[in-house]
Amino acid sequence: MNNLNSLDGNVDFSDKVSIVTGAAGGIGAEIVKKLAQQGSIVVAVDLNQNGLNSVVNELQKTGYKVHAYAVDISSSSEVEAMVSEVESRFGPINYLVNGAGTLKVGQVTELTEEDWDITMRVNAKGVFLVSRTVARRMIANNTQGAIVTLASNAALVARMDMAAYSASKAAIISMTKCLGLELAEYGIRCNIVAPGSTDTDMLRSLWNGVDSTQISIDGSPETFRVGVPLGRIAQPDHVASTVLFLLSDQAMHITMETLTVDGGATLGV
Repeated sequence: MNNLNSLDGNVDFSDKVSIVTGAAGGIGAEIVKKLAQQGSIVVAVDLNQNGLNSVVNELQKTGYKVHAYAVDISSSSEVEAMVSEVESRFGPINYLVNGAGTLKVGQVTELTEEDWDITMRVNAKGVFLVSRTVARRMIANNTQGAIVTLASNAALVARMDMAAYSASKAAIISMTKCLGLELAEYGIRCNIVAPGSTDTDMLRSLWNGVDSTQISIDGSPETFRVGVPLGRIAQPDHVASTVLFLLSDQAMHITMETLTVDGGATLGV
């Protein structure tokens, strides 16, 4: 976090309440850690109870104020109950990071209806439900907070075998921008971070047990996919730092924007 502390502006999250979904691993877990290191009270949300407990217990050992909530974000009743309890225990919510997501791959002609529905339920409906619920509370509490949604650079360019994932991520980009327009009058900022290939379990699940880092970097002409101009895939830390910037007062005049963190893989689209 020294890189953030060295920048001008306010990056102090002390005693501010943050909710992070998709917190059991990868980018979400890194965001939880960074927010906790900056003093935030962090509510870590995920359906993966074991993974969530592992992340939270490790941070609690070092004295950070992190709390685990196992929630199905596609259930409006579970989301409402979680947000209500968070406010009751910790106070008004200042920040929300929509990090939960799932990946189902396959060409459109081969995708099952179930794969499509699961993808949309988690990646699109879940983001809608959590954002809606938290936004309502922010308005009621006059909290001039910030919301950041994790999308993907796959929402910006066509990708083979990723129609469901890409469509779901494109949906939440549009939804988050509309939400940002609607919440602007309340001083609530809404932005999107669109990562590219990032060293997470989700990326590695596509590699079939073989380290395909170099393939990700080099690209794949046969699937019309360019490589990564910077010559490396992202680490979760790279994406998490971008999220914290957008949450912080350093980005106080930024809303309805998409920051792509992919080493140039989408060539600035």
